Amino acid sequence: MDSREIKNGLAIRRRRECEHCEGRFTTYEAMEDFHLSIVKRDGSKQEYDREKLRSGIAKAFEKRPNSEERVAKLLGSIEEKLQNLEGESITSRGIGDLVMDVLRTTDEVAYLRFASVYKSFGSAASFRKEIDKIDDRNESK
Repeated sequence: MDSREIKNGLAIRRRRECEHCEGRFTTYEAMEDFHLSIVKRDGSKQEYDREKLRSGIAKAFEKRPNSEERVAKLLGSIEEKLQNLEGESITSRGIGDLVMDVLRTTDEVAYLRFASVYKSFGSAASFRKEIDKIDDRNESK
């Protein structure tokens, strides 16, 4: 009958109706927790932190249309890809590249914002090069 995201996209609340007795009820669907180790640049490991990833993506979408909804959907998509990985660890660079790939096709402004932090742009020239890459991809479509 009705579906809504709750808990910042962590779960979905669904209103349902039994076909036999026509009674109505609510179900809650949440993504199953998964354990993933993140290998940092210095070689240290830390447990995957959903909130840290959500925060980084949310900053990229700040003041963009429908940002909360889009962040929740993207986060779900990225986590699904992470769950499908073979093995129990991924590098922080691998996660960053995955986020960049998703943002590149979703929202150019959010992509540039995330890239400016992720790639540590040190100058306007490096920022300009990334914009040129986007323009080149758009022209080849």
